[in-house]
Amino acid sequence: MLPQAVLEIAQREMLDWHGSGMSIMEMSHRGKEFTSVAHKMASDLREVMSIPDNYKVLFLQGGASSQFAMIPMNLLRGKSVADYVNTGDWSRKAIAEAQRFCSVNIVATTEGDNFTSAPSQAQLNLDPDAAYVHYVPNETIRGVEFDYIPDTGDVPLVADMSSTILSRPVDLSKFGMIYAGAQKNIGPAGLTLVIIRDDLLGETLATTPTMFDYQVHADNGSMYNTPPTYGLYLAGLVFAWLKEQGGLPAMAAINQRKAEKLYRAIDGDSFYANPVTKSQRSWMNVPFTLADATLDTLFLSEAESQGMVALKGHRSVGGMRASIYNAMPEAGVDALIAFMAQFSRQHG
Repeated sequence: MLPQAVLEIAQREMLDWHGSGMSIMEMSHRGKEFTSVAHKMASDLREVMSIPDNYKVLFLQGGASSQFAMIPMNLLRGKSVADYVNTGDWSRKAIAEAQRFCSVNIVATTEGDNFTSAPSQAQLNLDPDAAYVHYVPNETIRGVEFDYIPDTGDVPLVADMSSTILSRPVDLSKFGMIYAGAQKNIGPAGLTLVIIRDDLLGETLATTPTMFDYQVHADNGSMYNTPPTYGLYLAGLVFAWLKEQGGLPAMAAINQRKAEKLYRAIDGDSFYANPVTKSQRSWMNVPFTLADATLDTLFLSEAESQGMVALKGHRSVGGMRASIYNAMPEAGVDALIAFMAQFSRQHG
């Protein structure tokens, strides 16, 4: 979802942005109109996330999946080993890509419990000589979320925050780099956010293509090539909306409340189940199964008839998954809970 208020502004400005006679999609990315949009968008993001001055903010293309390769290209910095934590599907994809460039040390894996938990700090077998440590704070498919930020000492910590970005405050000083695809909490697909500490720039592998070099994008204000202008515009509207909501502390309170009430509904009804360790359940992605899997199709069709869509779980795990990102109003979670109770009474 995108916030309705954001979509309404975009609708009003679709044909004529601020009297310019042009849609944002028609503007030159170097013209004064779009430049003003880009500057405000970046400034609002820095304010909302409290981004320290020694971090560069890059707006790229290629999705978070392109970062799986760009990270080792840029962050190996003369080393040959990187640490990776394996907590699910996105971790595994990042690991597979990194193995093209270096030796990957799997510092911990929860594959043995079917990725229904995250490892503790004590379980991380970290290599002090690794180039960086990579982890996924929230695995969307199975709904597993770290309940702490790993301590990696002097080794830069890298996090794929595609599904948790902007859902709560984060102390960025604990990270060397974070990255996120836009399509969860930022805006439409097609834009990728990278926030990287200054000292990690400028030592790419010799074979790194120009477009994969973070330093190039930093030096050119993310406009080395034409950026996804409409995606940047919508992201800017979302950042402004977040400020109006009270910033990330306010969003954290709402998101935690939404998740907790949905988990209470699941745990309080034997017709539904969630396998994830309770302290590591995701705020953003809530998977659950029905006691009778033959009712899954009926559940989905009846939910859709009441305006609740995209509840089908990932094809690799089945069941249901409610993704309750920032833009999902609390009323939407309440409606799902009421429907689940009704369905359980009828079919349990």
